Amino acid sequence: MELKEAIRNRRSIRAFSHYHVSDDEIRSVIDVARLAPSWANTQVWEFVVVRDRDLIRQVTETYSETNPARKGSLASSAIIVVCAKMNVSGCRDGNARTKFHEWFMFDLGLSVQNLCLRAFEIGLGTVIVGSMDHDRCRGLLAIPDGFEPVVAIPIGRPATEPGTASQRRELNGMLHLNRFGTRYEKAY
Repeated sequence: MELKEAIRNRRSIRAFSHYHVSDDEIRSVIDVARLAPSWANTQVWEFVVVRDRDLIRQVTETYSETNPARKGSLASSAIIVVCAKMNVSGCRDGNARTKFHEWFMFDLGLSVQNLCLRAFEIGLGTVIVGSMDHDRCRGLLAIPDGFEPVVAIPIGRPATEPGTASQRRELNGMLHLNRFGTRYEKAY
């Protein structure tokens, strides 16, 4: 599968079959997640793979009650909770280096994108859940001080054929040349 095809066709999956995702498949998606670039190669990510059915239920209960992924996550084969080491990415000596403060969200975004694309490539589905009670999840998974759970990613085989892609903005509406507001035409 070509990368562009995977990017265009991957969907957020909120309903999973009873397929058991193997340990090799889990390791495969996390292996490419760890290869993502990060601020000064800080690699602030940690991955907690939740397999225990009761713990999957408890982690799912930390999602906001209106989150559409809540019900489907219960059928997932596993939930991968991606955690960040705090005060490292975007920091020097514990101090933020840019006006945006820490960069862990950016770094984790790169890592999670890799994970989700690899899952899609091998026939698995994922959904990225960020609307959750992070403190409760932290306690459930015994995440130590200095680390925070950022997203939960249920993973499994899709129960149904994924739908069509959500509408995306047109390229010309977001592409600027030299200065914001100057449309990028075929000038070069």
